[in-house]
Amino acid sequence: MTAIPEEPAWRQRAVERSTRAAKQRAEQRVQRFLEAAQELIAEKGTTDFTVQEVVDRSKQSLRSFYQHFDGKHELLLALFEDALSTSATEIREATAGAGEPLPRLRIAVEMLFEQSLPNPGVQRPLFSDFALQLLVKHPAQVATAHLPLLTLFTELLEQAAEAGGIHADKPRRLAALLMQTVMFAAQANGVAAESHTHPVTADEVWQFCLGGISGA
Repeated sequence: MTAIPEEPAWRQRAVERSTRAAKQRAEQRVQRFLEAAQELIAEKGTTDFTVQEVVDRSKQSLRSFYQHFDGKHELLLALFEDALSTSATEIREATAGAGEPLPRLRIAVEMLFEQSLPNPGVQRPLFSDFALQLLVKHPAQVATAHLPLLTLFTELLEQAAEAGGIHADKPRRLAALLMQTVMFAAQANGVAAESHTHPVTADEVWQFCLGGISGA
């Protein structure tokens, strides 16, 4: 049986270098499209822009846009996923040197609450408009976008459980419930349940969540 000759090392290096360069160019083109979309959202205060506007702003071609995105929805989804990934990174960095697991979890809960609070002076159509549409029409995409945060909160809960601070038989499911509680409490903040209700604070949300996960 004739052995198949191994590909020369120089050829492997040449192909790898070419592939690496092509990937870098593609990433740069994608980033320009994302930045152009972000600028348009900031200027308009809405996600009501066209693909052609994004293409013109990025100074690239329509053909190039459709090589990387299926359409406007996929572009907005990329921005949404990127924003949530950035949020997860910021929380992970803030909790990294915070000592014991339970205090780290508290920092994560309070940061997520603060990040999710609506700001009357800042328009966030990507979260106020697009995210709601996603939730109704594409719930699976919402779940995928939140994976970086879900992974982080699952890890923090597992660490807190190992340290004996809480009970977490199903840490991933508990992490999802915890995140939903925190984000909904933040987004509903300021909507008074009665005439003299004061806005909910991050500390109140943490104490509520702590009672639920510790069984206290």
